[in-house]
Amino acid sequence: MNAQGPVRIAIIGAGAVSDYHHIPGIRLDPRAELVAACDADPDLLSKRRDEWHVDHVTTNYQEICNDPGIDAVILATPNFTHHPMTLAAARAGKHVMCEKPLGLDAGQVREMYHTARDAQVVHMTAFTYRFAPAMRYLRHLLKRGDLGEPRHFRSQRFLDLPETSWAWRQYQDRAGAGDLFDMTIHRIDFAIDLLGPIQRLCGAVARFADRDVTADGKPCAPSDVDDWSSLIAEFRTGGVGVWEGTTLAKGYHRGGFGHEWAEINGSQMSAVYRLHEPNEILLGKTGDDLHPERVPDAFLRPSGSPRDPAEGEPATVFRYDLVWEFVSAILESRDAVPSFYDGLCAQVIADGVLASHSEGRWIEIPDEPR
Repeated sequence: MNAQGPVRIAIIGAGAVSDYHHIPGIRLDPRAELVAACDADPDLLSKRRDEWHVDHVTTNYQEICNDPGIDAVILATPNFTHHPMTLAAARAGKHVMCEKPLGLDAGQVREMYHTARDAQVVHMTAFTYRFAPAMRYLRHLLKRGDLGEPRHFRSQRFLDLPETSWAWRQYQDRAGAGDLFDMTIHRIDFAIDLLGPIQRLCGAVARFADRDVTADGKPCAPSDVDDWSSLIAEFRTGGVGVWEGTTLAKGYHRGGFGHEWAEINGSQMSAVYRLHEPNEILLGKTGDDLHPERVPDAFLRPSGSPRDPAEGEPATVFRYDLVWEFVSAILESRDAVPSFYDGLCAQVIADGVLASHSEGRWIEIPDEPR
């Protein structure tokens, strides 16, 4: 890294997620610079070269890893590529932020974590919703004791998506799982962050949509992953949790953001985070119905972030803070939050859901060594 210059970042995976989350985050942060882009699609790369104003583009991710002019990479590629790309980047000394799920199973993710840890590079899992203002404030209230003893965690994530092909996302060998790995894994992560490790669980998945045609009507191989997932869990601290997610909840479009509700019932108070109102929290206690309260300004963005919380769509702009945290961890020589270890803990739980469903039993979750 340049002694005086910004953190030089390469994007690997130039699709919608990078364009929507990561590029705006890099542009906002004066400590960061986009220096390269990589994607398997040369036509998309040519488009991004102009849109992102980046000169160095390549279809070869190893070229990115070998480039001494690159300090860090952001991986936003299909799930099955995360494992080899992360290993290559970490072994080349690049700091890595990777989209979730980190791998196709906990075995892959464990190797990714150990490799990045041992290479002493910053590693970060892109668990976006930890950065939502209402989630940050809910965590503060919980840790400060305002909610009392946490008893119940409850998560709903309902989307109304078309029943056409998800491309690579609908095949186990490339995605690992469907809604469970794509959506529910986020909620598993922030539940663990709020309430601590999960001790045991039972879970289920289901598939209702064949997705055997593309959006333009062409036939394709049908999906073999879930479009509905759920679990019940017991935390080591004594609390319990319930999660449900689906991509087939008709009428839950909400401008493309869908419905998200994450709730903690404590011995003194209940608190609710909602994605479509991320700058507002619901609070209530006995004799006082749940009611909205504005998230205090101090929780609308991380301290020092250049993002203006008053600008842009609230359910979108908090996502830019992922890059802020990643760059901050690099410059401060500390672990990023959430790290690959957090991604591993969530992956172990998601794998447990699949095992529980296939075996028809509760699954005990062992401690995951650091």
